[in-house]
Amino acid sequence: MEQGRTTSRDIVTQSLVRIATYEDRLNAAITINPRALAEADERDRERKAGRVRGPLHGIPVALKDNIHTTDMPTTGGALAFARLVPPYEATLTKNLREAGAIIIAKTVLTELANWVAERMPTNYNSLTGFGFNPYDPRRDPGANADGRPVLPTGGSSSGIGTAASFWAANVGTETSGSILSPANQTMLVGIKPTVGRISRYGVIPITADQDTPGPMARSVADAAILLGAIEGAAPDPNDAATKTCAVPPGRDYTRFLTRAGLKGARIGIPRSNYYDATIVPGRGPGGGLTDAQKTVMQDAIAVLRDQGATVIDPADIPSVITTDRSRNLLLWPICSGAADARGRDDDCSIVFKYGMKRDFNAWLASLGDRAPLKTLTELRAWNRAHEAAGTLKYGQAQLDNSDEMDLTADRARYEADRERDVALAGREGIDAALAAHRLDALLFPGGSGAAIAAKPGYPTVTVPFGLVPNAAAPAGFDARSSPFGVSFTGTACSEPRLIELAYAFEQATRRRVPPPLD
Repeated sequence: MEQGRTTSRDIVTQSLVRIATYEDRLNAAITINPRALAEADERDRERKAGRVRGPLHGIPVALKDNIHTTDMPTTGGALAFARLVPPYEATLTKNLREAGAIIIAKTVLTELANWVAERMPTNYNSLTGFGFNPYDPRRDPGANADGRPVLPTGGSSSGIGTAASFWAANVGTETSGSILSPANQTMLVGIKPTVGRISRYGVIPITADQDTPGPMARSVADAAILLGAIEGAAPDPNDAATKTCAVPPGRDYTRFLTRAGLKGARIGIPRSNYYDATIVPGRGPGGGLTDAQKTVMQDAIAVLRDQGATVIDPADIPSVITTDRSRNLLLWPICSGAADARGRDDDCSIVFKYGMKRDFNAWLASLGDRAPLKTLTELRAWNRAHEAAGTLKYGQAQLDNSDEMDLTADRARYEADRERDVALAGREGIDAALAAHRLDALLFPGGSGAAIAAKPGYPTVTVPFGLVPNAAAPAGFDARSSPFGVSFTGTACSEPRLIELAYAFEQATRRRVPPPLD
């Protein structure tokens, strides 16, 4: 566009044609912006007049459909919110519009960011059904399959449309793995930012303790540009957590795109549990990689050394290898599902289910008279009343668990669990490993480090790298390979350094391949 060889209208038209060609196979979008071409024309007029807002001027991007837009519905994938048009836009939506981006679509997602039912498949929601991975967009042919894809998409965010080049990039959200998982499964770069770097105002929540939006793109450069566009230049008065990290000058993360980023870096390999099986106190062996995954990671570690990094192997995480059961992270999961309902939840963290009731009800209240329902209790009742329409295909145990919480009586327990989460995953976990070996980052296989980084709200950048057999496919099925990337994780506000590492790794390998749709 700078050279006058194409226009925003041309690019948006190509996106719409590609969507029209492949959407029936993939189910990547819940809503397509009917004004996308008109907005493209407006951006082209601005460019012609000499007003270019930034590198995203006239570029089509998509938003996860739990991020508020006032010109399209924001559904969360829930039938109850099918016609919800919020009364205000998300802060990140405003930032994108001010940057000149064209929000071309709202993407599919696992319903309500995967806090409805414990066994809901990724990128399934009751409003539009299953999303399909473009690297193998076929249904599972197993005798007991329910129509789900044979190759999981990852979730709760969706990388389907970005992987299939429906748009340039998309914004997802993560509470624990929901950017990193789909980015890994669809061969994308995903940046899960430090909690608070990107405003959550106008995003349907699970819990503010861990929720964060973040970019998903086909390259580190594109993800870095999008990260800068959605970050505010100043803290958002509607989200106090946005005071957490300093903003780079000009919100420009492209300054960290250096091919020499790995030279002299110190990268740790958290072997126990994440690469190799480990003995969990009182439970026996668990964790580890398949042989194919091990081969991919051996190749990745060799790249780090070839590019001048010092690899500390092992750099195990203290809270993962401790024999003290009260301080072992692997023995302290998030409460999830009917088995962890009230009265059966002493051995898990209630942070998600407590935070969901607190923050979801507050979000509903923020909608005013636009809210189709007023409380989580009303949503659960609505789902039961509309079961015939498909609201309860996988139940709603997570919503039930959350609604059991008493925000006053359970507050002390919540605060204690939150402190334990942060201590085991942060101070006694990632931070302890980084400090012990003077590391710039830890290298996790695929998205396996998502949960430990999510609890203290630490950032991760995942990069496409390999392909492995699809372990989810039934025996005898000619399944295509599953993407399998690598993830760089650091401490709070370390995104600039992680982007340097990820970009250098990407440029040294260039392993991403487009999905075989044609």
